[in-house]
Amino acid sequence: MKQFKLVLLFTLISTSIFSQQQKELMKDVLSEYKFKIKNIALDSLNISYIQEGKGDTTLLFLHGLSSNSDAWSKNIEALKNKYNCIAIDLPGYGKSSKPKADYTPTFFADVTYQFLQKLELKNVVLIGHSMGGQASIKLATNHPEAIEKLILVAPAGLEQFAENEGAMIKSIYTEDMVKHTSDDQIRKNYALNFFKQPEDVTKMIEDRINIKSSSDFDEHCEAIVKSVFGMIDDPAFEDLKNINQETLVIFGKNDMLIPNRYFHPTLSVEKVGKIAEEHIKLVTVEFIDESGHFVQFEKPKDVNLLIERFVEAD
Repeated sequence: MKQFKLVLLFTLISTSIFSQQQKELMKDVLSEYKFKIKNIALDSLNISYIQEGKGDTTLLFLHGLSSNSDAWSKNIEALKNKYNCIAIDLPGYGKSSKPKADYTPTFFADVTYQFLQKLELKNVVLIGHSMGGQASIKLATNHPEAIEKLILVAPAGLEQFAENEGAMIKSIYTEDMVKHTSDDQIRKNYALNFFKQPEDVTKMIEDRINIKSSSDFDEHCEAIVKSVFGMIDDPAFEDLKNINQETLVIFGKNDMLIPNRYFHPTLSVEKVGKIAEEHIKLVTVEFIDESGHFVQFEKPKDVNLLIERFVEAD
């Protein structure tokens, strides 16, 4: 059972585990982001975000489970020279508010849509990683007028889970499980996100370990668990056929988290890509060699090149 729990935990984590405390509570334990953080009020929420670069086209980045906007730093560093690059700390993560919420992909999509409206963003290419990919599918289909093109990086939402599988995940993935993850296990969790772990992942690992001393660590754990439940309860598979934007799907060929190896041992990364090809109308699927689930951090040059080619294509 212990081994089963470990495999399941690894498979569900959509990216390296970052801290997600509000700025005023986390300033002593959360390291600085690569780029300066801005803040905006959306009703009762404070949303933190990065905005770098200029251009007629806006690249809007949504991070994955347990992550934050700094996850896109290597992509923004290069792409800001040509585009208006914005990466959001989704509610419950990074330096944004952590409300009492269901944390479903639709919830994240609705908040992002409010963000788009408040900043009056136009010519938006939406780029979502893992959980952020599933939220991006919801945004692109619920508010198609707001999104010009869609990019999904190792997205959740393509792989389907049966009702009994979802129930088993919920029974195992608990707040207590997240709270009591050891430092050694945290390091092992990170390793599964990569084919070859970059040296600068150390910063992420330190953040995850330090968050244990945060005054709102309980809220951190609650947001993560509710986000996992949200992906199960708010699936996106049926939405795929309603995506009308040109879409690029990117996977690392050595992704160890998608598909879920425990529940779907015969499902490969290539087969998940095939699901996208079969169900999304205007789609291109790309695989990057020698890279894992966190492909945009492990192979940023390859991902950036694919993003730029896709954005510039007529």
